[in-house]
Amino acid sequence: MKSPRPAALASMLAAMMFSITVTSCTAVPVQSAPPELAIAGAPVLNVNFADPDVMKVDGTYFAYATNDNNRNVQVASSTDLLNWKVLPDALPELPSWIIPGKTWAPEVTRLTDNSFVMYFTATNFAPTLQCIGVATATDPAGPFTVQGDAMIVCPEDQGGAIDASTVVIDDVLYLVWKNDGNCCELDTWIQAATLSPNGRSITGDPISILKQTEDWEGALIEAPTIVARGSGLVMLYSANSYGGDQYAVGAATAASIDGPWTKIVGPILSTDISGGRYRGPGGQDVVMDVGGKDYIVFHAWDKDYTYRALHVAEADWDADIPRIVIPTKQSNAH
Repeated sequence: MKSPRPAALASMLAAMMFSITVTSCTAVPVQSAPPELAIAGAPVLNVNFADPDVMKVDGTYFAYATNDNNRNVQVASSTDLLNWKVLPDALPELPSWIIPGKTWAPEVTRLTDNSFVMYFTATNFAPTLQCIGVATATDPAGPFTVQGDAMIVCPEDQGGAIDASTVVIDDVLYLVWKNDGNCCELDTWIQAATLSPNGRSITGDPISILKQTEDWEGALIEAPTIVARGSGLVMLYSANSYGGDQYAVGAATAASIDGPWTKIVGPILSTDISGGRYRGPGGQDVVMDVGGKDYIVFHAWDKDYTYRALHVAEADWDADIPRIVIPTKQSNAH
């Protein structure tokens, strides 16, 4: 489901001023950033837009994000990945068995019948835990409708489940998530299971594939993103506390989804690695093979740590690991 970026993205970042237009219930002024700010790491959507997931449908990019702006699931559209328009709520109605107010980290996948399925994190009524629900739509902008009468992943003995993502391996659709163990002094495992063809239910037993082990990861890893690379798989994940500079993105590789997974030493993207351009980056998504280039989208905090905006950065591969290209005015001036 990962969506491509146009090959001209790098040159566009160094071109004339780009605008960010937000449509909401109240008027929001157009925000512009001069090219030198974009080159230095300015957001492409400078509003609170955490945990981004991006998909391309018929020439339009759709980005989905955690609740805010009076929306359960935010969605924005763009034709160039630089100028974004925030659309109406992608998930406007929640059933009675969901407690409103914390609808997080949506993942939208296009199925083979051209319908769309959304996996979202929300607070379950009973047990009162963060768990993963499913919703469907015929339009990528929504509105999506919650399916069933319960969450599709809600392991009470593991603290619940959050941060769903999908990956297709050998024509099989998998759901990948994190058990929310840090809510209850339990380990946090990245887990995976096969999905039904319509994407609405788990069909296989979940497998635990990766957990926090490194000092920089702190008490948890989360927000998994798995992509195919060569004959194997690469997982990007976020780790540590999301509220500050310690949040960062790590990577691991495996020959198959059940592992064993081998972690790369240290994060691949962090506040320090970016020279402070991206503060507490995480919630990442990956876009591959766009005119020979690959990109990572992610959120990062504003300078006052009051909201997490949407960023896009080119990635270069070091063997099987994507490394963020830190933009500079000089390197993009041509």
